[in-house]
Order: sequence, then C-alpha cells, then structure tokens
Amino acid sequence: MSSDSLPSDLEQASATTPPSAADWLAIAQRLQALAQAGLAYNPPVFDAERYEEVLALSLKMMSNLSGQPVATFAEAFAVEHGYPTPKVDVRAVLFRGTDEVLLVQEKIDGGRWSLPGGWADVGSTPFEVAVKEAWEETGLKVEAVRLLALWDKKKHPHPPQPWYVYKVMVLCQVVGGTLQLDTTETTGVRWVHRSELPHLALSTDRVTLSQLEQLFDFAEHPDLPTLCD
Repeated sequence: MSSDSLPSDLEQASATTPPSAADWLAIAQRLQALAQAGLAYNPPVFDAERYEEVLALSLKMMSNLSGQPVATFAEAFAVEHGYPTPKVDVRAVLFRGTDEVLLVQEKIDGGRWSLPGGWADVGSTPFEVAVKEAWEETGLKVEAVRLLALWDKKKHPHPPQPWYVYKVMVLCQVVGGTLQLDTTETTGVRWVHRSELPHLALSTDRVTLSQLEQLFDFAEHPDLPTLCD
C-alpha cells in the first residue's frame, strides 16, 4: 500500500512516531475495506484469492490488537457485502434549559451513560432514527429540530472498534410521553447537569465527555453552525 492511499493521520504518524494500536487498527480497517471492495466486483479467481488473503490478514490484525478470536470479527464482517461504507450512529440530543441533557444507562455497556440512539436503519432518515430511538429508550415523544454535529469517530477519543463509524447528533425537543426508567435497551434515564458529567461513568463507545461539552454550546447558542469533521 503506497503512502498516497493512507489516510493523512496514518501517514503523519508513520513519518514521526511508531504506530500506536489505534494506528494499526485503522490500517486493518482500511485493508478490510479494500478487500471487501475488491470482492464486491466479482474479480477473476486469481485476484479473488488475493483479496480473500488480504481480508484474512486484516481480521488477524484486529484479533491480535483486541485479544478477541478471529472468528468474532469474521462473523461480524460476514454480513457485510458490496462496496464498504461507514456505519452511521444516530444520537438524540435533548436539553432542559442550558445546563441539563437527557442521558440513558446502556444495558449492553454495564449501565454506563449515553445519549439515546443507535445504528441508522435502512429506509429511515437520520431525524426519524433519532425520534424512534428517543421513544424506545426514554419513553418520550420527541421531534427532531436540527443537525448539531456529524463526526468521524476516529477523530475523537472513543475506544477502538472494527467498524468505521460516522456519528450523527440530532437536536430534539420533547412533545409528549413520560420517562421510562427501564426499557429493552436501557436501565435508567435522567436529566444530567453538565457539572456532573466529569464524574459520570460514560459509555465512551457511544459518546465522550468532550463531545457532550461541545454539544452544550448549542444549548446556550442554538444558532451555532453544525459541527463537522
């Protein structure tokens, strides 16, 4: 792989300091994506074998970096077909005044706190996903107001994961419903004062402290331009 095909941050890292685990994960993600893209176009048998080998090597790299079995990643990517594109994570952002935000406790992440949301659904707009996720995880009926941020997950201090992800932050406002403390996906929900955030166990795979701090700027100044990496 030439340096021209590397993302700029990886090229810079390789030129200045030894690659970190996050750098190697990004390389493994890129190799996986290249192999999947190559296989999507029904290449000749010889080329297909090479793409399969690159795919296997990328999964082995992910396994070595994470300590998880290769089979875990093979199963996760087995359902991925066609040209690879980033996954999209949509989060509903609800403020109460300028100092409180609505957070939920994630069952799948040991009760850590996050903004309500999840993967985008085929056939639904980002606003529709935000409204649906807020209803399912909080019991509140909301309406989507505007896009606050479109973030590239690798640009923020999230824990590493095999998928390449874009994060969509949608400002919503409550129009009905009542808070449900226990849902299929959450074990709690409450309004959290911004002063509590540094001491809260956040689900950092879903949202980070620095992201929440940036989002609070919109509570005070709702006309700020959308953030985009």
